[in-house]
Amino acid sequence: MFIKIPAADGTAEALVARPSTGAGPFPGVILYMDAFGLRPRIQDMAQRIADWGYVVLAPNVFYREGTAAELAPETDMSTPEGRGGAGAAAFPRVGRLTTDKALPDIDAWVDALAELDGVAPGPLGVTGYCMGARLAVRTATAHPDVVAACGGFHGGGLATDAPDSPHLGLGNARARFVFGHADHDQSMAPDAVVRLGNALDAAGLEATNEVYAGASHGYSMADTSVFDEEATERHFRELRELLDGTLKA
Repeated sequence: MFIKIPAADGTAEALVARPSTGAGPFPGVILYMDAFGLRPRIQDMAQRIADWGYVVLAPNVFYREGTAAELAPETDMSTPEGRGGAGAAAFPRVGRLTTDKALPDIDAWVDALAELDGVAPGPLGVTGYCMGARLAVRTATAHPDVVAACGGFHGGGLATDAPDSPHLGLGNARARFVFGHADHDQSMAPDAVVRLGNALDAAGLEATNEVYAGASHGYSMADTSVFDEEATERHFRELRELLDGTLKA
């Protein structure tokens, strides 16, 4: 189901997925989409996580640009050409979602999740994909008192030279982190992976920070040409271990 959330600069849509069976309340999880937006693949991923025993909120972080339907990819992304065409439309939106815009939105997503029926009081988890991994880290660093688990998969730009690079805030975080990086990813090169790992260590955080060998950027997105089933299933296993180990311990 979709709900409406009052966000910093207007009303945002968000997908809510709930467990198919079982009685709540359940821990809450925020899922941050990739650059291609809310669409059936994101809904499928949210439902899979929900069926582990969570209430999952997946906001349209590009609400300033349009609704989920308006921003949906118009090409068949299962081919390299189609994915490239969709990226040409989507990637400029990523650049326009600057940190000063993202942070007040993150406050809205956290508040909205806590207010949903059936969400247990207490810590929450976050997971993000592609540019959504940056939002997941920013959520963990901006809300250390409530975010206990943070996953980031085929993320980009997590540890850069920019003064607002997400890794620079890790000293504020208290969450456990799991990162599954894409192999040979131009948006998260080996030196950036090392830099992120060093920041996690310096902050004294429990974390795994690994490259999935042979998996391309976007490997978890089954509606695209770069989908890698083995890497995707690995990511789901590691994410479930993270969430269950922190939110259900």
